[in-house]
Amino acid sequence: MARHKLDALDRKILQLISSDARIAFLEVARACNVSGAAIHQRIQKLTQLGILKGSQFIVDPEKIGYETCAYIGLYLKDPTTFDDVVEKLKRIPEVTECNITTGGYDMFIKLYARNNHHLMNIIHDKLQPLGLSRSETIVNFNAVIDRQLPIPNDDEDDDEDDNSESEINDNVD
Repeated sequence: MARHKLDALDRKILQLISSDARIAFLEVARACNVSGAAIHQRIQKLTQLGILKGSQFIVDPEKIGYETCAYIGLYLKDPTTFDDVVEKLKRIPEVTECNITTGGYDMFIKLYARNNHHLMNIIHDKLQPLGLSRSETIVNFNAVIDRQLPIPNDDEDDDEDDNSESEINDNVD
């Protein structure tokens, strides 16, 4: 996947709006020392490039009655049914994520249930009929870190080892 070069203004805009999606463009413009039109154009550009995927209000699942969050590793009986299973998972409203991962699972999902009994029903009534050989469920008690990634500087090297080595070499003199 292509990585887009971000200039200082793009990075500043992303830092501001990723910490508060409701911030007014005019406030972003003031913080960046540019016009509101410039901010609007930059955000349009960042959206067209796919860097910004949109903005949304995030509903707290617990506040609307979903007390159980679970991660489930799914093992398919027949891996050729993968695409069909993904389409069926999309129709289960409690499933909020489906990830293709390395390791033993064919896929790894995140879902919310009203309680443990509801979770058991989802697994039995909605997931098992998808053609699973088995599943492994991990119940999440509390997400203690939930954040956006930092916006990288384009002048930073992607290889951490190279950075630490050059820092060491710079300090030798």
